[in-house]
Amino acid sequence: MTGPRRQLGLLVAAPGFRLLFLATLSSSLGTLLATVALVVDVKDRTNSGPWVSALMLVEFLPAVVVGLFFGPLLDRFSRRGLMVASDLVRFLVFCLLPFAGSAGAIVALAGIAGFATGFFRPAVYAGLPNLVEERDLGRANSLIQTGENVSWTIAPVIGGILVAAWGPEPAYWVNAASFLVSALLLLRIPGRHLQGAIAASRGHLRDLREGVAYVIRTRPLLTVLVVWTIALGAVASTQTAQIFLAKDAFDAGDLGYGLMFGSIGLGLAIGSFQAGAWVERRSIGTVYAASILLQALGVAGAGVAPNVWASLPCFVLAGVGNGTAVVCNSLLVQRGAPDHLRGRVFTVIMSVNYAVYGIGFVIAGPLTDSVGPRWVFGGVAVVLALASVVAYALTRGVERTVEQPAGAEAA
Repeated sequence: MTGPRRQLGLLVAAPGFRLLFLATLSSSLGTLLATVALVVDVKDRTNSGPWVSALMLVEFLPAVVVGLFFGPLLDRFSRRGLMVASDLVRFLVFCLLPFAGSAGAIVALAGIAGFATGFFRPAVYAGLPNLVEERDLGRANSLIQTGENVSWTIAPVIGGILVAAWGPEPAYWVNAASFLVSALLLLRIPGRHLQGAIAASRGHLRDLREGVAYVIRTRPLLTVLVVWTIALGAVASTQTAQIFLAKDAFDAGDLGYGLMFGSIGLGLAIGSFQAGAWVERRSIGTVYAASILLQALGVAGAGVAPNVWASLPCFVLAGVGNGTAVVCNSLLVQRGAPDHLRGRVFTVIMSVNYAVYGIGFVIAGPLTDSVGPRWVFGGVAVVLALASVVAYALTRGVERTVEQPAGAEAA
């Protein structure tokens, strides 16, 4: 099989991967649906920008803490067990949220869910290479990312309808159910299929240092650490400036902002779905550098567009580049790290990425007020273009494949 048929064929040929795909799809649909409810709930209770910002921060900053202090646990304990435990914690959180009596309680519970997600996501990507053959790894990552990006496109719309009609509580219950479904699916995957062997510990601090040292001295991992940290910090600025570009520069109102947001989601889905095929035909370094350059061109085009309608294809283009780059990030780490280190390596890289992502949000607000959204988009395009050059330089000579992980299923 070739093309999309081969990619979708993985869901039939690799039963463990199919279960992982369905589990991540279930949890991402529920999470993105509930994100709308969380934001609306906190805003309605407080009418406060800082409270909403606090909610946004606790959704990803716990991943920084996990990466800095708890990454080795993903190699020293069962990855399946950690994922199931993460799902059950998030299930309990969203069962409690309908009864939260204040914005502070909502933010605290969201922080607990964010902490659980900080374990879940790296465990998924660390275990994925053990479920498929090496030749199918690119397409497997594409499918996982495509599921998340399709969720990004449709779940917030469904969440908005639910919240508008019945308030945030139904969205919380739906998300709780999605985590329970995810946990039940993951329990059907034999633990040995997600992990070659449990890594022996030589002391927690030493395990942490080992993960950091491996990232720094291994070219594919260092590439993702450097390039995607730069890119995420820049992208945070466009996400902040985007609402001002829609409503002030384009005078397009809330509808224009929604159209821009949806165009990015469409591009993300296209890019992530096609990325698996692209990395089979070209070197991963070429695809990675080109994807970030594509993102730069899209951001630049949106920044100079005369109106919102002209900007929409540019946002799709930027989304295609972003979706492709995320798949390349996963592949570079999965192929560059051995199984017994892969969990802590993923958490180290994600923690640095998210830390700079948060800093980007902090900087972007005053910067947008100072120079305006068009200049922010122009500056980000330049930064992304430089990141593309760095990506190409660092990935030259990187091997396309590594040794097949033990315990992989036939696909």
